[in-house]
Amino acid sequence: MAWFAKISWVIKTQRESLSQSLDVTKLDTLAQELSAIQQTAPKRIAILGSRHVPLTHQQLIEMMSYALVLGGNRLMTSGAIGTNSAAIKGAMRADANLLTVILPQSLKRQPLESRKQLETVIHLVENPDNDNLSLAEASAVCNREIISRCQQLICFAFHDSHTLLQTCEEAEEQRKLVTLFYFD
Repeated sequence: MAWFAKISWVIKTQRESLSQSLDVTKLDTLAQELSAIQQTAPKRIAILGSRHVPLTHQQLIEMMSYALVLGGNRLMTSGAIGTNSAAIKGAMRADANLLTVILPQSLKRQPLESRKQLETVIHLVENPDNDNLSLAEASAVCNREIISRCQQLICFAFHDSHTLLQTCEEAEEQRKLVTLFYFD
């Protein structure tokens, strides 16, 4: 905690002199990110990611979501297989009441392998108005809704995961704390 206070003091007291060599908005962003990292109160954390995830990575994501929820954090994700399914599984084991799953479309539009798990989720938000959209379009809308509700985004993607990378950019523009893991 002492190091954080010291950095905050330096940023505040040296703002004018530092602004000549550094962009002030970067200092503000740095201060906000340091504050978010130091925050010990539970957060609203979104976990999003690719559907194409090796089993070992799914197990790590499950353990991470389990630990985050055990720590009192509220977890949000979507309903796809892979990353999101692993996040759901871990959160459900820890405390199902702290999990919210927001679907890009209605439950009936979800793949059969996901539906069984999703039917057990207490806080399930369906978006039947998006049933007429392609899955990619509906997913982009869904991801925007998820990041609007969270304080922090943890994303697992490949370098060509365009929808997920766009979601990360949008979250950063909204000044959310974003952690992006690449599978490749």
